[in-house]
Amino acid sequence: MSTRTKSRNSPAGPSPFAVEAERLAGEKFTDPRVTADGSARASVGLRKLDTLWFATGTLCNLACANCYIESSPTNDALIYMSAQHVSRFLDEVAERGVREIGFTGGEPFMNPEIIAMIEDALSRGHEVLVLSNAMKPMRRHEAELLRLRDAYADALTIRVSIDHHTQKVHEAERGPGTWQPMLGGLRWLSANGFSFAAAGRRLAGETDEAARNSYRLLFETEAIALNVGDQTRLVLFPEMDATADVPEITTDCWGILGKSPDDVMCSSSRMVVHRKGEPVPRVVACTLLPYDAGFDLGSSVAEADCDVPLNHPHCARFCVLGGASCSA
Repeated sequence: MSTRTKSRNSPAGPSPFAVEAERLAGEKFTDPRVTADGSARASVGLRKLDTLWFATGTLCNLACANCYIESSPTNDALIYMSAQHVSRFLDEVAERGVREIGFTGGEPFMNPEIIAMIEDALSRGHEVLVLSNAMKPMRRHEAELLRLRDAYADALTIRVSIDHHTQKVHEAERGPGTWQPMLGGLRWLSANGFSFAAAGRRLAGETDEAARNSYRLLFETEAIALNVGDQTRLVLFPEMDATADVPEITTDCWGILGKSPDDVMCSSSRMVVHRKGEPVPRVVACTLLPYDAGFDLGSSVAEADCDVPLNHPHCARFCVLGGASCSA
């Protein structure tokens, strides 16, 4: 997203970088209980907490054109998560059977405590997923990552963002000179036997089969051993056009679409964020909505064990209609 709007959530005042997706024209997505036409709005309960995400901070070595959270080298709307805070939340969920701990950013490897946070989660028996652009910040941690690979093997997965299977589209999003360093990071992960994945986009009009075949040809050419047929190894997200109109999701939509609330990622995940100016981290419903006050669920995982009204365009665009999930 390229439009900057101020956060309504921080008690310390709005951050000039804290963004929300543009609300659609008219009365859509305004009332958490009903849609614009008066229908009952769909909501999703936390069926089982399978993935607990930590936003490591919004600072990033890149400033991508359509980053939903507007990460950049100067955006600290979400400050660095601390290892101490991560440990507290891991203590809280110790008896909940959480399978996966995810770390996202910004660029997680810019957080000075990222290795300690990853190792804390791994040592407790969790699977760990780290989202990275695989560029210099990750490569600075090669020795530590090799140590974690030796100690925990495939329990650690690094998922690399590659916006498209063509350099032109990738660099239009991420900037000139970003293609080769990203591929270099993927080659390093592959050559050193890491559990790794890639996350790309499927452009409008591009079929899943065609996109996967193009990624397969790219990875074969670059000596990157990735099974593109495995949807957990090559994750293809829908395009996120914040200006495009989308329908609201009503309770009737589950039957119309042949879907279940259990298919939506807020039925199985939550994310911890630490907004600039707030004294402690907070738990939010969704990895896509760290700033929206309507999706702030409290200061603990226990408080966040509640129903989430699908009261945002992303709920329809990404999750219900897009069928996407950030978790592995």
